[in-house]
Amino acid sequence: MKRGLNSAIIIILIGGAILAAGWFLIKKTAPKESEIISQKGIHWHAQLIIKIFGQRQEIPALVGLAKGEKPIHTHEADGVIHLEFNGLVKKEDIKLGRFFEIWDKKFSRDCIFDKCSGAAGQLKMLVNGQPNSEFENYPMRDGDKIEITFE
Repeated sequence: MKRGLNSAIIIILIGGAILAAGWFLIKKTAPKESEIISQKGIHWHAQLIIKIFGQRQEIPALVGLAKGEKPIHTHEADGVIHLEFNGLVKKEDIKLGRFFEIWDKKFSRDCIFDKCSGAAGQLKMLVNGQPNSEFENYPMRDGDKIEITFE
């Protein structure tokens, strides 16, 4: 009888630990509501212009499409970034820095490509004509016009 009681207690404890771990994982991985952009996907477009010392830089066609389709990509060399997500979309998914990661180019609040703020020049960013200091952390929106300059 004692052996059966000990086995039952062990099973209950193990089951409780599994339930607690599952609840913790669900709570830990569930995004905060303020971080959710959409639960049903998005199909947005943002225009990106990059100028270094006044020279417009080409943003190539097929960024994010050449090696398997990424939800952030370009179709043409026209600077239009396509944001085509299915299902849950969080702010971190649509940050401008994600596009540069996919493109495999350097971009941060200090640098664009091989140009970094300092004696050689300053990096600036405008979003819809307004100065913006979020740089790589900027969550892109449909219809945005983003201009990054280094002068």
